[in-house]
Amino acid sequence: MSDEQDHDWHGDYEITVAPVKPELKQPPKYRVLMMNDDYTPMDFVIEVLESLFSMGHESATKTMMQVHNEGLAQCGIFTFEIAEAKVEQANSYAQQHGHPLQCTMEEE
Repeated sequence: MSDEQDHDWHGDYEITVAPVKPELKQPPKYRVLMMNDDYTPMDFVIEVLESLFSMGHESATKTMMQVHNEGLAQCGIFTFEIAEAKVEQANSYAQQHGHPLQCTMEEE
């Protein structure tokens, strides 16, 4: 046997297989809902929708009327962290201004 045949070449010919990448899923989305109350002024609701949910005046007015007439309306759809922050901001802002306005969130 020659010297070449005595060498173990196994390490030189190993095949490395890349791990299979998992399928990436979109994170779940959450609806932020505003609930009606009998005390918060309509103008304040519009202000919240425009400033915290980036709605134009017409869209904010339409959403406010839906809250008023139907008891609640969707303010937007976001990832969990953003929806949670929006709910906290809206509820906090309303409380700071002496209004009982409440938002909540639910999974889409």
